[in-house]
Amino acid sequence: MIRKATAADLDGVAEIYTAILDREEATGHHWTNWQRGVYPCRATAEKALSAGTLYVDEEAGHILGCANLNQVQPAEYAKIPWQISARPREALVIHTLCIHPRASGRGLGRRFVAFAEGLAAGKGCRAIRLDTYEGNAPAASFYPRLGYALAGKTDFFFEGFIHEVLICFEKAVS
Repeated sequence: MIRKATAADLDGVAEIYTAILDREEATGHHWTNWQRGVYPCRATAEKALSAGTLYVDEEAGHILGCANLNQVQPAEYAKIPWQISARPREALVIHTLCIHPRASGRGLGRRFVAFAEGLAAGKGCRAIRLDTYEGNAPAASFYPRLGYALAGKTDFFFEGFIHEVLICFEKAVS
């Protein structure tokens, strides 16, 4: 069940971030450009919780997925040639959508994206936008399968400490 997170969920969310980084280190496949202890970390989740925009997917008392769903577009989004015209409050942004590695392959990512799309429709949004690290091949193929179009890519100075190229996707809210 996807729901707004509570303070009791923070350990579970932080565990997902750690598990993803552990898997990347163990396999040598660094799909994210995340930095352990810097981003994402418990403080990342706490900030989203405080803003009321942290959501979790819980099954049988275990947090298996999380995302920050808000209407905050990074400054770099202004460089992207978005095809769907939307004022800032008309775009829902999916940030840091994560599924615990032990739950991958079960459709939880799809379920979370569908939830975000419903949330966007309920807020009267015209578009859903998101970005991911250009080296994140799984995400780069996942979102187009769900109807998201590649809008462009640009250099980001993410959170003021990670220089990277991110690819951006969008989808009209129906």
